[in-house]
Amino acid sequence: MSAEAAAPLSDNDIYERIVSAILDHKLLPGTKLVEDKLGTVFGVSRTRIRPVLVRLANEQIVTLIPNRGATVAEPSTQQAREVFEVRRMIEPLLVERFIARASDADLQRLLACVREEEQARAGGDLQRAIRLSGDFHLLIAEGADHQTLGRILREMVSRTSLILMTYGPPPSPQREQESACGCLEHRALIDAMRLRIVPEAVRLMKEHLSRIEAQLVFPPDTAPKTDLAQLLAA
Repeated sequence: MSAEAAAPLSDNDIYERIVSAILDHKLLPGTKLVEDKLGTVFGVSRTRIRPVLVRLANEQIVTLIPNRGATVAEPSTQQAREVFEVRRMIEPLLVERFIARASDADLQRLLACVREEEQARAGGDLQRAIRLSGDFHLLIAEGADHQTLGRILREMVSRTSLILMTYGPPPSPQREQESACGCLEHRALIDAMRLRIVPEAVRLMKEHLSRIEAQLVFPPDTAPKTDLAQLLAA
């Protein structure tokens, strides 16, 4: 047995594995997360799993219900809109800091990420493309060197993946075209950051996030009727 295989997993390792499975669309919204099964998968006791699930629940990636256990979260319409509202608040600031601090190597990492995303989309691997799209935004946060906003964005990216799985439009030629537009928007953003045009880069980031939100397909509002005449009619 190799040293790597024998090394016990830390709580953070388990957390990262679960988050990665969600970002890769392997764990879908509503999937039940049984402590005993997770303990078997990771080779730890169920008592090691509980704090990880609590951490995920605090980040609204998992839903914990007393006496019923944990499931991968199914975001509501309001929660979905709030996530994009928060992202439009913090990511323009991260773009500004990236422009002020990032090196040419940081820009090359962004470009390499976009190329991988384009290859994934061209090969029909939408799940990997979505993961790489999220990685693109996290690389901006990393280059911006803002640890607090970086942690918040990581949570927002994980929740965005759940939102896209829950409310994303069904596969279609139009969706493929819109996905390709996302790569073009990432390239345009890189160009603006390379030229250090802050207002343009900020505008592009806000428009990019708004376009993603606009593609979501939310269920119609079903507010209860309050007209007594209708409610009590024979």
